[in-house]
Amino acid sequence: MTGRHTVEQTELAVLAKLGQVPLLRAQMAAVANIHRAAAAVRQHLENSVLRGAQLSWTSFVVLWVLWIWGEMETRYIAEEAGISKGTLTGVARTLESRGLVERSDHPSDGRMVLLRLSPAGEELMAELFPRFNQEEAFVSGALSDEECEQLAGMLRRIVGTLERDGEARRAELAEAAPPPPRPGGRRRREG
Repeated sequence: MTGRHTVEQTELAVLAKLGQVPLLRAQMAAVANIHRAAAAVRQHLENSVLRGAQLSWTSFVVLWVLWIWGEMETRYIAEEAGISKGTLTGVARTLESRGLVERSDHPSDGRMVLLRLSPAGEELMAELFPRFNQEEAFVSGALSDEECEQLAGMLRRIVGTLERDGEARRAELAEAAPPPPRPGGRRRREG
């Protein structure tokens, strides 16, 4: 449980609050439970296997991206990890100070930075990931292997929709109601 209330209590409270509002309730429940499940899983993994390695979720994801894909430009690491380049800068500095990642200049563009796992980072991931996977098995233990595959497939379809159509949808929504200026008066860049 990620909050004071169970999923069932939350769904009943939402129904009581919004019962008369015409909503797509099944879709609302699906997205709310994706969020709640993701937060609960993240919290469990941070407070179990990642705590022992002194890693935040974001640090682990950055290490995972580098472990799987190898050396990459920072902009692509941030994209793969689902974080901003600014967040990656802080995470990379921390991981570098711990000797888990190494940075180098891009061979053809001095403005770009490459990151890779250090030998210590490779060793950590090889030792850590089997324990991480055991916790993945724990959190999905109420599901059969077939149900896990079905769930993974459904979630892939949701992600695929956003990857394929999300940018156009956001542009459509912004055109209908442009977003307000950012705090501090900065405006979003066009295009």
